[in-house]
Amino acid sequence: MKKGSKAAEPDTNGIVSGSPPVDARRIDTRRKYDPEQTKRNILDVATQEFSAMGLAGARVDAIAERTNTTKRMLYYYFGSKEGLYQAVLEKVYGDIRALEQDLHISELDPIEGMRALVEFTFDYHDRQRDFVRLVTIENIHGAKYVEQVKTFKGRNVTVIHTIEDLLARGIAAGQFRSDIDPIDLHLMISSLCFHRVGNRHTFGTAFGRDPSHPRLRARHRAMIVDAILRFVKKED
Repeated sequence: MKKGSKAAEPDTNGIVSGSPPVDARRIDTRRKYDPEQTKRNILDVATQEFSAMGLAGARVDAIAERTNTTKRMLYYYFGSKEGLYQAVLEKVYGDIRALEQDLHISELDPIEGMRALVEFTFDYHDRQRDFVRLVTIENIHGAKYVEQVKTFKGRNVTVIHTIEDLLARGIAAGQFRSDIDPIDLHLMISSLCFHRVGNRHTFGTAFGRDPSHPRLRARHRAMIVDAILRFVKKED
């Protein structure tokens, strides 16, 4: 340093004056980058894209753009468009199964537990339209992609165990019939809750009434709960 010259001092951002320019935003982005959050964001947007457009119509470029990522990054995380679609299916089925477990139905009286399960199932299908559409789309594919998800069967069996426990406790308490198959009961509950959302367009066109309309919601919810409870209850 020449005599009398002044040493470079940091500016207000902590960058030494006279040093090469630094893009503070890039530094901040690197510091805040969270791979798991990025994957969650991608899955959330992909859920909307696949449910709206189907597997064939969905565009990976559109998902990348909406998540401020790149097509290359999506393939890095999920391998392919089909891999991303499978991850979406795994997520949406995992979400409903996890929320069912959060109900802690095993701690409730059998009748109240059955009521809580049916009400939850109704509410979930009513609010999560993307889930209903994705299930419909995957059925069009003959479950080709979801059957390749290793966790699929193990994750979904939890709801059957919940129903088995409810039925066993209800039978022991003299409240429920003893001839009900838990998978058949799950089918019945799911069918009633799924149909009013999944088939609302064709049903509405045929009969002039949208079964998913908000003004019908409370009536249909009570009707389905009543139907299931009447079905499982032991006759006096």
